[in-house]
Amino acid sequence: MAHANYDDFAAELIELVGGKGNVDSVAHCITRVRFKLKDESKADTEKIEANENVIKVMIANGQYQVVVGNDKVEDVYDAVVKAGGFAAGGTVDADEEEAPKTLGAKAIDLISGIFQPMLGAFAAAGIMKGVLALITQFWPAFANDGAYTVLYTVADGMFYFLPIVLAITASRKFRLSEFTGLAIGLALVYPTMVSLTGGDVIGSVDLGFFGTFQWYATFLGLPIIMPASGYTSSVIPVIFMVWFGSVVEHWAKKWMPASVKMFFTPLLTMTVAIVVGYLVIGPVATLITNILSSIFMIVFNLPVVGGILGCTLVGAFWMCLVIFGFHWSLIPLAIMNTTSLGYDFILAGTIGHSFALGAIVFAMYLKNRDENFRGIALPAAISAFFFGVTEPAIYGVALPNKKAFVLACCCSAICGAIMGIFGAYSYMAGGLGVFSWLTYIDPGVLGNGMTHMWVAIAGSLIAAVIGFVVEFATYKPEKEHATA
Repeated sequence: MAHANYDDFAAELIELVGGKGNVDSVAHCITRVRFKLKDESKADTEKIEANENVIKVMIANGQYQVVVGNDKVEDVYDAVVKAGGFAAGGTVDADEEEAPKTLGAKAIDLISGIFQPMLGAFAAAGIMKGVLALITQFWPAFANDGAYTVLYTVADGMFYFLPIVLAITASRKFRLSEFTGLAIGLALVYPTMVSLTGGDVIGSVDLGFFGTFQWYATFLGLPIIMPASGYTSSVIPVIFMVWFGSVVEHWAKKWMPASVKMFFTPLLTMTVAIVVGYLVIGPVATLITNILSSIFMIVFNLPVVGGILGCTLVGAFWMCLVIFGFHWSLIPLAIMNTTSLGYDFILAGTIGHSFALGAIVFAMYLKNRDENFRGIALPAAISAFFFGVTEPAIYGVALPNKKAFVLACCCSAICGAIMGIFGAYSYMAGGLGVFSWLTYIDPGVLGNGMTHMWVAIAGSLIAAVIGFVVEFATYKPEKEHATA
């Protein structure tokens, strides 16, 4: 039923973005249908935004993003794919050339393209981790029950085998055969290789700021340098290895005889990518990871003000980053922290943004009697506050008002400062909105129990209350209408 409701809209949308021939690819995230267009000037943004199904159109990072809201984005996307005959999954045909983009736009597009497809399942696994951590806080014996073991596979399987998941999404992005990419990911978590780090260290080198590197075996005399935990739950190594594999595969296909191409191309690609991956790419990726983490650690470990400053800045500017898609540059770092350290300090201070925004939009809803506005504001407030999906509230309500958006950023910064003052960390990737509170329960990493969850709840509710009170006291809808 819902799918049929958007068939006409999908057909109209395709025409308004310049027709099928102007579309390189189409994908979607939580709230947006994202088009890659050959010529963005052919799209009629004004007519698209006038459609009742559209909240806002954003043009950023080489993408023409039609914001339709989290409640309908999947149905609209499916209808667009069906109407246009496009490939699902946001892939671009190998023979098509992408429109020129800036280096920054390419980087954000690359990161979002790799991480977006798996975030739903990744968040679900994080929620289950939070639920289990909450249960065992009050019922420790449950950790010894078989039910806990089964449910923990739901919670931890996605994290443990993260290289496999990223191998699939990265293969699509780099146009590598998915099963070849899958084989590369599997090699990184192969039990025999993982167990190597449980043996004796036969060599090491201490690079100070850049970390200590150890090896437990050699490959024809060359050291196989690996992190102490192996590459399970890692992020950067598999992405680099899949990229390198795509380079090898595209090169091999140019000269490989057709009679043996089907199996010799993947054989060559897998062998070269995995061997070079373990000997070179893995250590280099680990080095990059160490550098990025060390830089953030320097900021967050500044005497007295480090944690407060870091959390306040990230909290203040998070929604600005979301608008332009730049938040994707921080998400991989947070995932790396969570999987390597067991906790994350980079995004811990962002929890207040959706609560503050939801409360502010709700205050506007209560004071504004315009039915069209109220029809947008209430769902947007609920979506932001309870489910952490902020785009409808940002684009549909707060950003046009400007003052409301600035107030939301300020309240988010206040929550970030509170998180920094108490040194609160998040311990797992998980849900958004109220479900994100569960991610601040320490499952035994640092022994903080539920302390940081109470800080997160207090900080987010303080941000919400301040935002609601200030907005309710200062918002004048009649002035807004007069200047509209």
